[in-house]
Order: sequence, then structure tokens, then C-alpha cells
Amino acid sequence: MTSTTPRVPGFRSGAIGVTASLIGFLFLVEITSGILQGYYVPLIPDLVKHLGIHDADFNWFEAAQLLLSAIVVPVLAKLGDMMGHKRILLIATVVTAGASWWLVAAGDFTSFLIAWALQGFYVVWLPLEVALIFDRGRRTGRAASQTRRAAGLLVVALEAGAIIGALASGVVFGALGENVPLTMAVPAVAVTLVFFAILFGVPESTPQAGRKLDIVGFTLLTFALLLITSGLTFLRINGPGTWWVWALVALGVLAFLPFGRWELRQPDPAIDLRVLRQPTMWPVQVTAGLIGISLLGAQAPLSTFAGTDPVNGYGLGLGATSRSILIGVYLISMIVGALLFPLFSRLASPRVALIGATILVAVGYAMFLPFHQETWQVFVNMFIAGLGSGALVGALPAAAAAAAPIGQTGIAAGLTNTTKTIGGSFASAVFGVVLFQGASQAVTATASSLSGYMTVWAICAGGAVVAAVLLFFVPKLAFADAAVPLEEPAAATR
Repeated sequence: MTSTTPRVPGFRSGAIGVTASLIGFLFLVEITSGILQGYYVPLIPDLVKHLGIHDADFNWFEAAQLLLSAIVVPVLAKLGDMMGHKRILLIATVVTAGASWWLVAAGDFTSFLIAWALQGFYVVWLPLEVALIFDRGRRTGRAASQTRRAAGLLVVALEAGAIIGALASGVVFGALGENVPLTMAVPAVAVTLVFFAILFGVPESTPQAGRKLDIVGFTLLTFALLLITSGLTFLRINGPGTWWVWALVALGVLAFLPFGRWELRQPDPAIDLRVLRQPTMWPVQVTAGLIGISLLGAQAPLSTFAGTDPVNGYGLGLGATSRSILIGVYLISMIVGALLFPLFSRLASPRVALIGATILVAVGYAMFLPFHQETWQVFVNMFIAGLGSGALVGALPAAAAAAAPIGQTGIAAGLTNTTKTIGGSFASAVFGVVLFQGASQAVTATASSLSGYMTVWAICAGGAVVAAVLLFFVPKLAFADAAVPLEEPAAATR
């Protein structure tokens, strides 16, 4: 970078590049996001008892939240590009906080389901944060590298928050005399406090004037996503023998045809398909979906495999505490991967680092096929896969933001979350069917067959291999820093 590169007062060129205070406040946001993701998991049996429902009913809460997040993230990300990313971040936080407090008061299945789904608004936080960081770094000419480093730190906060939440919830529950509403108030307080951290500590991005929301486009997109994700959810619940489940998925795929035709005619589309088909963008978005298979779909099978009684001829027979340690190792490896990714991006290139991360995921899950008999083998496999997964969680939205034109960083980063969610929903449905069909071959009543787990690992590894191959189509110097003038041409905002 030469001395003529434009500088922005208040920015620094140290390890992070953008203002440390911005990263610090967003770090708090992601710690809270991690708490939301980790806090409730150990409480699931107690929540089931509190609500008077069956264990299987809790799957509806997860399905509803995934469905809502897939729909709202593109809309909120686009609104962030139009109105300012901080403003939409605040709105999403208000909804999340309101839903978190609603969970405190919810005492029946329906109200808890609605509140749990609305709490899913937090999934747009990371894409909006990436867009905020990219906007602040754009004028320095180092927005891409700054965003990669900052996104890595945010993933560290996310995973640290998940560990804190998982460890704290059981302790809090016991300290409060196993009072469910009081225990549920802790994450609600955390989200409420982080609202003020955003309000007073995060600067607004520069919105693009003259933009409009493509309501018809987003309606068509929502309809397609609703059909696909609903179909995948019912596939997991009703099984592959239900014909109308496949009809829902097929209708969802077909619904993208009128959506595409409409978008190509719009001057300011909901999703710019011309940008999406560029070689710097489509491999990133497809990779997010393929990595979502293992990132969101494989964790439950891994947990059940670790807890399966070895009398079945496989499984580790680990108790709850040991399984928690296994999950903790995985989360720690994700933190390490997130921290190392910017370093390898600088030593090689962002493209090579992305390919390397997907290969790590592929190797980690492929190693399960021959090596799954011993506890240490599973730990090693999870650590390797976690290194790649942790790198990709922050790197993919950062790469999408770097590849997007001005005014589309939020929607580009948000789409990586949507495609990841679809990949995870697909995997969750398929894995549930595969493991259920193999259950008849097991010795104990609740176990699945080893062949079912082998299929899960093979799909995870295969998806990561396909992602690595697709990333070779990305130009060699993609996602690199480029100097940007202080005043952007007006045409660039369209």
C-alpha cells in the first residue's frame, strides 16, 4: 500500500485495521450470540418437562427457528444495505431480546414455539457485522483483509460464548433451585444489555441512497425457501415414504424460476443474480451450503454416536460429561481455525486458504470411516474438522462481502447464512432418515446402525470435497485488498 492510499481518521493499521472499539463492541454481540446457541442445549430435558411435551416435540422448535432464519436473513441484510447496517442490527436485537423475554414467560408449546422461532433473528447479526466492518475498512483499501481478521475474532467470540453458555446454564439452573423461568432470564438479560452496546458503541455504515426494497422479489424468494425448508423438515418427521414431502421440495425448487425471471428484469433486485453468477461469488455461496451439511447437520449424529453403547458393535459409550468435553474440543478447534485463517490467507492467498479449510473438513470426516473405534480417534477427527469449520464460519461471509459491489455487502454476506441453513436443513432431514432406517439393525432400542453413521460421515466428507473443487473456479487473486476512492461513482450504487 502506497502513501497515497486514502485514510480515514479514527482508523488504525494494526492487527485489526478498523477501530479496535468497533471490534470490541461487536465481540460482545457475538459472545451473546454464542450464549444463545449454547445456553439452552443442556436445559432441553428440563424444558421438555416444564412445557409438558415429548422429547421429539423439541425438534419443532429447532425447525421453526431454522425456517424463520432462512427467510428473514436476506430481507434484513438487504435492508441493512439500504438503511444502514447498524439500524437493522438494532432492530434484529430488539426482536431477539423480546423473544428471549417471551421464552421466560412462555408456559405452553405454542407460545414457546413462536418465541423460539422469533429468537432466531440473531442469526443475521454476523452478516450485518461483517458488512459494518467491511464498510468501515473500505476506504483504507484493506477492507478485505481487515474483514477477514475481524471476522476471525468474531468467530472466536461466538464459540467462546457457546462454551460459556453451555457451561453456565446447568450451574445457573442448580443455583436458582431448578427454576426454569429464572434460568431462562439470563440470556434475555444478556441480549438486552448488548442492545445498548450496539446503540452506543457501534458506528453506522454508509447507506446507499435511492435504493428500494424489491417486495415482489423477496415474496417469491420467501415462498421458495418456505416450501423447500418445510419439505425438508417434514421429510425428517414423516420419512421419505411421504409423497407430498417431495412435492413440497420440488415446488420450492421450481419456484426459483419465476423468481429468477423477475429479478433479471429489476434495476434494484432483491438478489442481484448477475453478481451471484460471477466466479468470485457463486462458489462461495455453494460452499456455504455444502459446509452447512456438516456444520449444522452432523453434530447431533456425532453426539449420539459418542453416547451409543458399544454393545452394538460400535459407539464410545460416553456419558453426558464426556460428550460435553468432546463438544468443547470441537469448539476450541473452531476457535483455533478462525484465528489461523487470516494468517494463512496472508501467507498464501484467501482462495488457497478457503480451499485448505474445506479440505480439512473433508479429511476430518473422511477419517471417521476407518477410525471411529477409539475415543481418541473421534477426538482427533473432530479437531481436524473443527479447524476447517471454524475458519469457514467467518471467512465465507467475509469473502462474499469482498466479492460484492458497493451497496450489496450485507445481502452477499447474509446469503452465505441462508445457503448454509438450507444445507443444514437438507443434511438434518437426510441424516435423520438414514439413521432411523438403520435402527432395526442395532442391539439397543434407541441406537442406529453403523452403516447409517458411515453414510453421514461420507456425505459430510463428500460435500466438503465438492466445495474444495468448486473453489478452484474462483480467480486466483479473488478477495484481495484493493484501493477504493473516497467518493464512489453514483453508478456503483445501482
